[in-house]
Amino acid sequence: MDIETLRHSAAHLLAQAVKELFPDVKLGIGPAIEKGFYYDFQKDEPFTPEDLKKIEKKMKALSHQKLTIEQVSMSDDDLEDYYRKESFKKELAEELDKPIFFKQGNFIDLCKGPHVEDTGKIKNYKLMKVSGAYWKGDASNQQLQRIYGVIFETKEELKEYLHMLEEAEKRNHIKLGKELGLYSFHKEGPGFPFMHPKGMIFWNEIMKLWKEKHDDYEYVEIRTPIILNKELWVKSGHWENYRDNMYETKIDKDEVAIKPMNCPGGILWYNERLHSYREFPMRVAEIGLVHRHELSGVLNGMFRVRAFHQDDAHIYMTKTQIQKEVLNVLKLTDELYSAFGLKYHLELSTRPEKRIGKDKDWDLSEKALKKALEKYGMKYDLNEGDGAFYGPKIDVHIKDALGRTWQCATIQLDMNLPERFDMTFEGKDGKKHRPIMIHRTIYGGVERFVGIIVEHFGGKFPLWLSPVQVRILNVTDRNLKFARAIAKKMKKKGIRAEVDDRAETISKKVRSAQVEKVPIMVTIGDKEEENKTLAVRTRDGKLKFGVESNDLMKKMVKNIKDRELEFSC
Repeated sequence: MDIETLRHSAAHLLAQAVKELFPDVKLGIGPAIEKGFYYDFQKDEPFTPEDLKKIEKKMKALSHQKLTIEQVSMSDDDLEDYYRKESFKKELAEELDKPIFFKQGNFIDLCKGPHVEDTGKIKNYKLMKVSGAYWKGDASNQQLQRIYGVIFETKEELKEYLHMLEEAEKRNHIKLGKELGLYSFHKEGPGFPFMHPKGMIFWNEIMKLWKEKHDDYEYVEIRTPIILNKELWVKSGHWENYRDNMYETKIDKDEVAIKPMNCPGGILWYNERLHSYREFPMRVAEIGLVHRHELSGVLNGMFRVRAFHQDDAHIYMTKTQIQKEVLNVLKLTDELYSAFGLKYHLELSTRPEKRIGKDKDWDLSEKALKKALEKYGMKYDLNEGDGAFYGPKIDVHIKDALGRTWQCATIQLDMNLPERFDMTFEGKDGKKHRPIMIHRTIYGGVERFVGIIVEHFGGKFPLWLSPVQVRILNVTDRNLKFARAIAKKMKKKGIRAEVDDRAETISKKVRSAQVEKVPIMVTIGDKEEENKTLAVRTRDGKLKFGVESNDLMKKMVKNIKDRELEFSC
C-alpha cells in the first residue's frame, strides 16, 4: 500500500468524522504530510481536547464500516447545493479545469485522489493536535483550525512513534534549557534567546571545538557589520527576493538593513584588493550574527528564532579545486559531528528548472560534487532539480538519539554572487578570472544546533560539554574546608568544579545534582577527609569509594581533552 495514499485517505476520514459530529463546519483542504495528515476546518468555536477524542472515536467507527471510496459525478443541482454549503471548496473548484469528487458513505469531498479502496484500510492513526492556519497560507485570509494526525502501516510503527514523542517531550530543549539554567525566552523579546552563564559555557565549548577544527583546516576568520546599506542588498538580490524577512531602518538619510546572511559582507572584504591564484583555495569563516523577520506563529525555542549566529564560511577557488575543497568540507563536517556522537546522511541536489549560469558550468559543478561524494565513500541520496538557482548543493542531515533527522550542514556552489559583485583573481596567465565560490555551514544556526544537542543528549552532556563537570558535596560543615581545597585543585587543572555547601542532607544534595544532570558527584565526609580520598558517584548511579583525588583529576582531564562521550571512574 502506498503510504502517501494512506495518509491522504486518512485526512478524508478525519473530515468525514468532523462533518458527522459538527455538520455546520466548513471544509478547507486535507493533504498528506510527512508521518501523517491534516485537515483545515472553519468552525466558530475552537476544537477542544475532548472534541479530538470524539472525532477519533468516530473515525474508528467509520473505519469499521469499511465504506467504499469511489470517484463520483455530480449533477449541476447537487454541485450548486454543495458549493453553497462549502464556500472554500467552491473557491478551489474555480481554480481547476475539471473538479473531481470522491464519496465514502454520505460524505463527498473535492479531491484529485488517489485513495485506498475503502475506509477499512485506514488504521493505526492518532490525532495529535489543533493549531491555527490561514486559508491558503495567506495571513490576509480567514484563519481556520487545523487538526493534525499521524498514521502508519502497522500498530508497531505507531506505538514506536508515540513512544518517541514521549521521549522527545522529556528532552524538550525549552524545558531543559530552563531547568539546567542554559537559556531563557521572554515576552519582551520574542524570538531573541537570552543565554545564561551556564549556557555560555556550553556555547563556548561548542565554539572552541569549531575554532580548533577550522584552524586545523587552515581557515581564516573575519567579522563583518550587521547593518549595511540598502544598495548592497539590492546588488546581492536580497532586496528583491528576501526583503519580507529583513529588518530595515534608516541611518541619517540612508536606507539600511540588518543582515539576514553573511555572504555580501564577506564579498566586500574579498573585493578589498586583487587576489592571486596562488592564494587559492582561500577559506574564510565568519560566526556572523544575522536577523530574520519570522512570523510569531512559527517561533519555537532555539529551533526558530529571529536572531542567530551562522557558522558560515566562504571558499574561493578555481574550477579545478572544487572536488578537493568539497571533500575537505565533508571531512571537517564529519569530525565536528563525531564529537557529539551524531550520525548523518548526505543528499545531492542538482540544477532546478529556473536557474542562472551556463549549462557547461552546471555540468562541471555537478560532476565535481558527485566525484567528491564518490571519493568520500558514503552513500548519498539524489534530489534532482532541487538545487539553489545559482548552483548545486550537498545537504547533510544529522540523526539524533531519537532517530529524528535535522538538516544542518550545507555545501553550496555559487555562480551568481561572483558575477553580481564582479569578483576576480589574477590567474597564471596574468589575466583576471572569475573565482568559484562555495557557501558552507556546518552547525547551521548555532542557536538551533544548541537546541538539537540539548535534546540529543537529553541534558546529560558528556564531561567536556557540561557547564558543571563535578559537584563536591560535603557531609557536614567540618568537611567544608577540605571540600573547597579539592575544588580549588580541580579548577587549577581546568575542571569546572563547584561545592554544594548548603545546609542540606547529603541525599538532598545528591538528588539536586542528579536533577541538574551533573556528570560527577564527589562526596566528602569524615572518613574521606581522614583518608584524603573521595567517594565518587557518576551520573549513571555508579559509586566508588577510596578514590585518590589525583587519579580522578587525571582521568577527567584526559576525558575532557579527548572530548570523550562517556566517563567511567
